[in-house]
Amino acid sequence: MNVTITDFSSVNIAAYEHQGPIDEVNDSVRIFIEWRKASGLSPQESCRTFGIVYDNPETTEPAAFRFDICCEVSGNVPVNLQGVVSKVIPAGRCAVTRHFGAHDQIGETVKALYREWLPASGEELRDFPVYFHYLNFV
Repeated sequence: MNVTITDFSSVNIAAYEHQGPIDEVNDSVRIFIEWRKASGLSPQESCRTFGIVYDNPETTEPAAFRFDICCEVSGNVPVNLQGVVSKVIPAGRCAVTRHFGAHDQIGETVKALYREWLPASGEELRDFPVYFHYLNFV
């Protein structure tokens, strides 16, 4: 696993807050994409896309699993039909690794980061959940 440390700059995001079984995340993604296209506040070609994982789907009751589908925005998100809200990914020191493969296998990369790399690195977790910067999200 190739891991680098970076100082991540704070970023304003629009977030659709999924809560429920992980196998329903794609339904939430469709709602988020609908908002993204309709609002015009975050063109996919020029704004980064993120996912914030609050819970481990292997240890969390399916109905309680939380995952935010997010994109970079330059200001606050107005009230909308889809329920997308404004949030911030705070600035801070981050470990970065790249996952190659299907989204449904990304958990294996996260496990390796937490179980193997982190204990051997001497680094400590910061007060923010794991998040993904998607390079191939529509």
